[in-house]
Amino acid sequence: MTIVAGREEHLARQQQALARGTAVTHVVVGMGPQPGSTVTLQADGALPLARARNAGADIALAEGAELLVFLDVDCIPGPTLVERYADAAARCGPTLLCGPVTYLPPGSTDLVPDPHPARPDPPDGALVPEDRRELFWSLSFAVTGEAWHRSGGFCEEYRGYGAEDTDFALTARDRGLAMAWVGGAHAFHQHHPPTRHDPARVAEIVANARLFHRRWGTWPMTGWLQELAAAGAVEFDPTHDHLTTGAQT
Repeated sequence: MTIVAGREEHLARQQQALARGTAVTHVVVGMGPQPGSTVTLQADGALPLARARNAGADIALAEGAELLVFLDVDCIPGPTLVERYADAAARCGPTLLCGPVTYLPPGSTDLVPDPHPARPDPPDGALVPEDRRELFWSLSFAVTGEAWHRSGGFCEEYRGYGAEDTDFALTARDRGLAMAWVGGAHAFHQHHPPTRHDPARVAEIVANARLFHRRWGTWPMTGWLQELAAAGAVEFDPTHDHLTTGAQT
């Protein structure tokens, strides 16, 4: 399942890779008009990332899917990604299954695993339990239909970029879902400038961070918020629970 707004070339490379692997039903949720989408959601202003993922899951489950694999449009699946997720799902109870992600350099589509060092990279076929819910990422993960229903899906109060995935992981934890890393479920993230560097996204990040703080009592994305504060895009003082858009002089 993929959500998308623009990035047609990224989507095309993802679809080509999926066609070469294990047979899947690929649900594509367009946030606004999108070539090749299964369904289109109206998207005025901030993209409805959480609502789009929920809508895609609903469609896949209605079509009989027993395993939901979520891939951001930027991600090219490795040749064994779906198979490894399916094997892992068969071996464990309700669990958020996460795979290693390699960030490709500009212009590259060479699928050579070199996963992000901040997250585990288990041996092929291994399952590594994870308690650190802040490491969950929505760009590549899988859940069974049963686990998805138990999780309640993504909180649709989040709009635009940031924090909805950590919120989902924490809610899933509170509803009894484990979390684990799946060796060999490699995805390859196609290069684009970091979304958090887009000035148009700063207000979304701030709004979502505030929402997360209200729901959980802690700040998400602290590294990003500190980076934006250093650039003068926000004021962020976690010791006094202060976050605003734009530095004050």
